[in-house]
Formats: sequence, structure tokens, C-alpha cells
Amino acid sequence: YTRKEYMGGVPQPKIVHFDYGNLQKSYPFSVTLAVKESCQIRHSALEAARIAANKYASVKIGENNYHLKIRPYPHIVLRENKQATGAGADRVSQGMRRAFGKAVSTAARVKIGQKIMTLNVEKEHIQAAKEAIQRAKMKIPSPCSVLIEERKL
Repeated sequence: YTRKEYMGGVPQPKIVHFDYGNLQKSYPFSVTLAVKESCQIRHSALEAARIAANKYASVKIGENNYHLKIRPYPHIVLRENKQATGAGADRVSQGMRRAFGKAVSTAARVKIGQKIMTLNVEKEHIQAAKEAIQRAKMKIPSPCSVLIEERKL
């Protein structure tokens, strides 16, 4: 569900910046993370993947030698119908009556083959960029593939 103006209190996505590194320079190679299955990726998973890739890239490649771009935005609002637990919960709880739930998180809905993250680098940094994307791949809930492409400048 995406219409935030009708909802009271949608949590802000953890991921706020979608571009990292040197944004002015253009790079000849891109290492891209693409999903193999359609799924929903929570904003916390996107942020964890971004942190993993950005930290490795900034240490191994250098702060000004790459451009990391996060592609999907977490528009989908996830809701949860909280259930009461403990003694006497059956008297208090409503069960599935009025079970629309409260907004608890946001997620990005991705399709098969959609690119999630791109790391643009020079030729000598391709191996380090591939390792950075592999580290981000561990944080994504879907099986992913790593694509290395030569860009047209």
C-alpha cells in the first residue's frame, strides 16, 4: 500500500541517501546487483546492504574512486495486526476483527532481473567492487546475481 496521505504515522525509511562516493566523475565500468526472484526488500535490508557495500568500497577502493547508487525506493508500506499475548489475552484481543493493522515498516517491491545497486569504478578496481557487491548481496532476501558491464562514456 503506498498512499501515505491516508495513513496516520508511516515510519520514515532508514535509507536516506541513494548516491555515495564521487558523483562528478564518470566511470568506465559498473558492477551491478540484480535480483533473480521478485520480492519485497525492507528498507532496513536496503540500508544494511548499502552500509556493507559502501564501507568495503571506501576502504579498498578509496573515497573518491567510485560511485555507489541504490536504485529502488521503499514506497510500499507494511502493516502488522498486533496480537495480544499472555494471560487473559483471549478476552482482550479482537482476533481478525478490524485486522487492517498499523504501519510498521516500508519496503521496495522488485521484479525479476531488476537492478538494486550499482557500483561504478575504474578498471583496476573491478575485483574490489565485485567483493563489495557480494557483501551487499548477503543482506538481500532474494537470490541475486552480480553483473559487470562496460559503460559507454
